[in-house]
Amino acid sequence: MSGCRKRRRGSASSEAGLVVDDEVQNEDVVDTGVLDTISQQYESLDYDTNYNSVLLDEIRIRGYKFIMQKDIQRWLIMFSVGILTALVACSIDISIEMLAKVKYGLLREWTDHCVEDNNDCLYIPYLMWVGLNVIPVTIGSFLVAYIEPVAGGSGIPQVKCYLNGVKVPRVVRIKTLICKAVGVTLSVLGGLAVGKEGPMIHSGAVIAAGISQGKSTSLNIDTKSLPFFRQDREKRDFVSGGAAAGVAAAFGAPVGGVLFALEEGASFWNQSLTWRIFFGSMTSFFTLNMVLSVFKGIPGQLSNGGLLNFGQFDNAKYEVWELPLFVLMGVVGGVLGALYNHINFKLTVFRMRYITSPALKMLEAMIVAATTASAGFLMIYLISDCKPFGNDPTDNPIQMYCNDGEYHVIGAIWFQTPEESVRSLLHDPPSSHHLSTLGIFFIVYFLLNCWTYGLSVSSGVFIPTLLTGAAWGRFAGAALDAIFPNSGLGDPGKYALLGAAAMLGGVVRMTISLTVILIEATGNLTYGFPIMVVLMVAKWVGDYFNEGLYDIHIQLAGVPLLAWEPPPLSATTYASEVMSHPVVTLSPIETVGHLVDILKTTTHNGFPVVDHPMEATYNSRTFGKMRGLILRSELIVLLQHKIFSELYGEWEGKVDMGLFRMAYPRYPDISRIYVSTTERDYHVDLRPIMNHTPTTILHSTSMPQMFNLFRALGLRHMLVLNDNNEVVGMVTRKDLARFRVVHHGSSMAREMVQVTEEVQ
Repeated sequence: MSGCRKRRRGSASSEAGLVVDDEVQNEDVVDTGVLDTISQQYESLDYDTNYNSVLLDEIRIRGYKFIMQKDIQRWLIMFSVGILTALVACSIDISIEMLAKVKYGLLREWTDHCVEDNNDCLYIPYLMWVGLNVIPVTIGSFLVAYIEPVAGGSGIPQVKCYLNGVKVPRVVRIKTLICKAVGVTLSVLGGLAVGKEGPMIHSGAVIAAGISQGKSTSLNIDTKSLPFFRQDREKRDFVSGGAAAGVAAAFGAPVGGVLFALEEGASFWNQSLTWRIFFGSMTSFFTLNMVLSVFKGIPGQLSNGGLLNFGQFDNAKYEVWELPLFVLMGVVGGVLGALYNHINFKLTVFRMRYITSPALKMLEAMIVAATTASAGFLMIYLISDCKPFGNDPTDNPIQMYCNDGEYHVIGAIWFQTPEESVRSLLHDPPSSHHLSTLGIFFIVYFLLNCWTYGLSVSSGVFIPTLLTGAAWGRFAGAALDAIFPNSGLGDPGKYALLGAAAMLGGVVRMTISLTVILIEATGNLTYGFPIMVVLMVAKWVGDYFNEGLYDIHIQLAGVPLLAWEPPPLSATTYASEVMSHPVVTLSPIETVGHLVDILKTTTHNGFPVVDHPMEATYNSRTFGKMRGLILRSELIVLLQHKIFSELYGEWEGKVDMGLFRMAYPRYPDISRIYVSTTERDYHVDLRPIMNHTPTTILHSTSMPQMFNLFRALGLRHMLVLNDNNEVVGMVTRKDLARFRVVHHGSSMAREMVQVTEEVQ
């Protein structure tokens, strides 16, 4: 395929200490934008604690008092994360509300002015609308395209990968947070079909990752506090809490936040973490409400909900014979969600192949912003749907060609942020909208939403998807009312809510947390059962056709995400078939020169330490008796601080865990460490630092056992031994992620995906 970006296929995992023969490393290339590859560029996070001699000495010295101090610090950090996440959410919300009021107020004035007699100037508000859309979107797109690409999109897939154990580059940096917060404000102001809720989850995760470390490498600030949390395991727990606080702030759903973190990070869950995350979510919810109540002039009133507030709902009334209607809505939501995901998948592949330069990405965002304004203006101009002023939730009613005392319905929907439009569709009185108006709006907004997700802007998919679903849900309710008048069936607000839930469930395929989030956002438990029904059915129907939106984007990026369960029928696959081999091994005492050469010539992150290491060749069956495992980062720190046996007098008594925590998370590259010719002959004793008890399995272990052990413990390396305790290979995340289950409708198959050098 001409003009197609390519990826070269590699054959080995850089997590393990592997040697790859030249003949194995072929020059095959794979088309960019396929779902059956895994990228070599993603590394694993190391959630397994290395209880080496140095750490054990520290534990003995500090005792139980230190355990209590750490626990108190964890609660205080989670409290701070909740407050700061809420403050970021408030800043975004207040900025959007104030600036949007100015923007749409200006457009309303000019539109009404130009419609009046003798003022034939409708092109002026149209051009103003295009300009007021394109300018903020251009700035927001610049932040993503040129400054921090990982700040694009909602950030939920990246957080999901992080909690799964994948190290996504730059995902929890402060620069990412700034670009995300400013970018999403500009995207919503630019009138795009986006929401600000998804990015709040990412923002909460970044805040938690930063505060828990007590330092910022980007800003070169180190408070030297909280050093004991400078490890992947602790950081992950705080990131899951930050994500939950983000959900609580975005949707006013503290319980939904806990369930979201649980759904995405269930492999490492425990009860104390649940309480801490719930505490952080409550803090976030309370802080957001306090600040917004002051901003709205009603200080102390805590009934505002989150950034997304569906408004006040009366108790739901539904009969048992309405259940088939709810199921049908779930089916429609699943089909539409699958269609949305398919269209967006094709668009994303096109973008990966052809829209590759930052300038082109910015240009596309500008075109979408201008198209959105044009679509809105054309709908207002061509569709005549008027209704008299009433108690309708709209701030900027425009008259357009309506009679005095009336306002334009479509204009009211377009001249406000998507959140307010969702509220309008949920709460407008019956017969507020013509069926044709709702149908046209649904089609236009559905296509705009598909086109917008995946642009180089910070954007959430929740709100536009809820708005799309609310449009067809209200259409269904109004149609029922028209077909069966006086039956009490067609409550358009109820069906708008269920349509919104079905659409969102069909797109993202989250069930438990989404149900609770939507119930908390409505503030009415009586809607719980219908929402559960439509979400479950939408997920089942959508899963028949394709994966959820986030999973599709994760697969396109080539992230080695581990599924919840091992592939079915994989019990006949053994460790000897899955493992990577041969492996690069080290002796318990190594020369400095040998260590430097290995680190420079390989990209591996874990090295088995064995007695009498053998030459690693592809035909080798074993590589020596297992003594332990040492990581690249640990070797780097030993070389950086020159912890050599011959220099014992210089560093005696100074080697502690602090050396490793200071270097975390960005360890220096081996090329930046200077070793003199004399020092190359010195020796390094690896025994005090290496992990003496790494997780090991026998070569005859079945794949389900391997998979469950690897995922539950959050491992990065798993050594494979033979019956004589000799190392024969190593299993890493990529070795397991290569085995994937593929659903094609009602059929299921297992496939082995390729490992590529990089995703472009």
